Amino acid sequence: MSTHNDRARALGRELIETHNWLRAELRRVSKELDQHAGGATLPPRDLRAHCLTFCQAVTDHHTGEDQTVFPVLAQQFPDLAPVLTELAADHRLVADILARMTELLTDASTDNLVAVRNEVSGLSAILESHFQWEERRITTALDELPATHHPGIEGLRSDLR
Repeated sequence: MSTHNDRARALGRELIETHNWLRAELRRVSKELDQHAGGATLPPRDLRAHCLTFCQAVTDHHTGEDQTVFPVLAQQFPDLAPVLTELAADHRLVADILARMTELLTDASTDNLVAVRNEVSGLSAILESHFQWEERRITTALDELPATHHPGIEGLRSDLR
């Protein structure tokens, strides 16, 4: 097996690891919102900072996929074009939710945090479905990339953790 194919398989695993990190962060944000609603834990400004950091991490991850990974995969696997189009549409849907969360968090009041928690619930469902589908389709494609150099794929590595 070539070094590039080893790297491609490593990138497929890395995609899953990044998704797992985002899943864990989303669970943490959800837990903090629940605890805050119950009168415990972080002051609103700290909770706001954690939520906004999560929002930015998801945005950065999806932007990287849209600008680097998806174009390479579309070029190498034209049959994936409909899947990549749907995944990019999911990214826009997620971006809309994140924008609403960010707007709600401009004033970190108890009422806003309840609304943020509602957005997080919807986001959790969408992201889990999105991550699972993406992992099934993209990791397989990454594993099958030919042993040629793809500069866009090098951008998959996440600096989130």
